[in-house]
Amino acid sequence: MPKERFEDALNKLEKIVSKLEEGDIPLEESLKLFEEGIRLSRFCNQKLDEAEKRVEILLKSKEGDLRPHPFDPSASSGKDPSMNSGQVPTGNSGKPLSDEEE
Repeated sequence: MPKERFEDALNKLEKIVSKLEEGDIPLEESLKLFEEGIRLSRFCNQKLDEAEKRVEILLKSKEGDLRPHPFDPSASSGKDPSMNSGQVPTGNSGKPLSDEEE
């Protein structure tokens, strides 16, 4: 059996939620759908956690080389977490980096 994809699991979960919200199904079937929905929900959460752990933001160090930083969802995207809001990243010369240099 091929590995389940996140998108497919999320689609199935959305359909289960819709069926359960309608409320026109027997109790036993509702319980089976609920159990499957819980399984799919856990699977989707696990996949999202794995993806978050794999995401890294590459930033230039003061020496000019790229270095990985763990993804921080609370930080602004593309900025060094140690920088204050509004600061512009600079290169070795202290001049702001252009898009090509970043």
